Amino acid sequence: MRLLIIEDDQVLANHLKRDLEQAHYAVDMVHSGPLGEAMANETEYHAVILDLGLPDKSGLTILRNWRRQGNIVPVIILTARNTWKERVEGIDAGADDYLGKPFHMEELLARLKAIIYRCHSRVQGALAVGGYTLDEARQMVIKPDGEGVSLTAMEFRLMRIFMLAPERIHSKEVLMEAIYDYDRVTDHNVIEVYINHLRKKLGKELFRTLRWQGYRFEPGAGA
Repeated sequence: MRLLIIEDDQVLANHLKRDLEQAHYAVDMVHSGPLGEAMANETEYHAVILDLGLPDKSGLTILRNWRRQGNIVPVIILTARNTWKERVEGIDAGADDYLGKPFHMEELLARLKAIIYRCHSRVQGALAVGGYTLDEARQMVIKPDGEGVSLTAMEFRLMRIFMLAPERIHSKEVLMEAIYDYDRVTDHNVIEVYINHLRKKLGKELFRTLRWQGYRFEPGAGA
């Protein structure tokens, strides 16, 4: 899953990016409000972490602009101004959640997971589809027979995308955008390599190739 951080505190932003990447997210990071606003309009992110106290453009203004334009990307607001009035303003502007500084990374990760799953109509908790469960703590997939299969970081990112929307056909381009940030653009053929790895580990019938379109996760085919 791909996230965007809009935070002018470069030390905090770097820490966030590092910790979120360790949690298997692809992360883009900017320190400018106008640039971040434009990026979220041009790229499909699973969530945005938005600082309210940006020096060049108010975070609330950016959020209101997104909602006015029909951009429904999930947004978690970060701010040092953690009073009830600011929280109400953020929620009224269209924020999905609110976290005051300082905060614990574990809480941010839990809130991110909750809003992403909620926006994809998944219940909070373990991600499970067709008898397959994604174990985020151990970076593995639990098969219907209870066997756990360990995944690499990129395999895990792909599985999370497939299991969030198993009914969708995912093109190579969309998968690339979801698992890589702008700093690590690579050949689209690498997606095919990772899909083949997943087929070997979990079963080739689970990942259907639709010619000229992309891939779809079909857990029912493995039953």
